[in-house]
Amino acid sequence: MAQSRLEKIGTIFTRVSGLLRSGAMKPEDKPLWYEVYAAFPPKLEPRFDRPAPQIPIRNIFYEEDQVRAKFHKSQKQTEMVSLFDRQRKTQTQQFIQIYQGLKSQGALDEEKIFETSLDLLQEQRAQMKLDAQQISTTDSDEGSTQSLSEAFSEAKDSSDSKATATSATTSPSPTKGDSKSKIGGINIENLFKD
Repeated sequence: MAQSRLEKIGTIFTRVSGLLRSGAMKPEDKPLWYEVYAAFPPKLEPRFDRPAPQIPIRNIFYEEDQVRAKFHKSQKQTEMVSLFDRQRKTQTQQFIQIYQGLKSQGALDEEKIFETSLDLLQEQRAQMKLDAQQISTTDSDEGSTQSLSEAFSEAKDSSDSKATATSATTSPSPTKGDSKSKIGGINIENLFKD
């Protein structure tokens, strides 16, 4: 064999060079990176047995990361988040937005800003719940709250009555193509038009 395939012996560059010299690898099969590596070799050869450099790892924190961590420590209850819903902001995003708004005003110290932000967030969440309850009570007063199956059966009944009314005026007998495209009075071709 031209060169060892073991990663502990040599580097990938020396192994490919050995394969090219011996003819085991054709020059047209040479990897794209080979000529770049030959033109611009690294300062330190990337060998298996080279010791790792002793560089201290820096902690990277954004300003809102510390606020977010403090918020999650103080709040025991976490909300369920749908990753498909990109319109609604999460509770944490709402808190950080309130916190940054209060901090930009600069009138309070850090602890007061945090407490005020928590209070404002709770008020905002309570107001959203009240609004949702008011909407549901007005909907129930109008009789519009119904189950999904009730809504489908109602739509089917209305479409059946429309279909019988139109079929009575246009043609008494449905054709073969109409039976495939309409099921239960619903026009399937129009349903999946988009």
